[in-house]
Amino acid sequence: MPRAATTSDAFNAVAEPRRREILSYLALAERPVGDIVATLGLQQPSVSKHLRVLRDVGLVRVRREGRQMLYRIDAETLRPLHEWTGQFERFWKHQLNRVKERAERQGAPEADRRGSQPKEEP
Repeated sequence: MPRAATTSDAFNAVAEPRRREILSYLALAERPVGDIVATLGLQQPSVSKHLRVLRDVGLVRVRREGRQMLYRIDAETLRPLHEWTGQFERFWKHQLNRVKERAERQGAPEADRRGSQPKEEP
């Protein structure tokens, strides 16, 4: 089955790392294109192209203020992405718990790791 076009599917649109960077930056506040270009260090034509894709799939909205185009995230359109990735949260928590347990084991004093109690000094 052919993959959905990037411009018609939010999941495909966010598969591109630079678009995720732009979304993360826009999560903080509404921004003009110039701010996105300057902060992320991307070329203006590239940012415009990515914003067009994000706008076409409904992940961002745009409004004109004078000569500037201001972009912001559309939270309602992001909801399905959030809900879908949320079902995997238990895997992330499990992995983080395993990392924590391993770090705690490695950080424990040698006597604790062998299962014996350290001697108390008088």
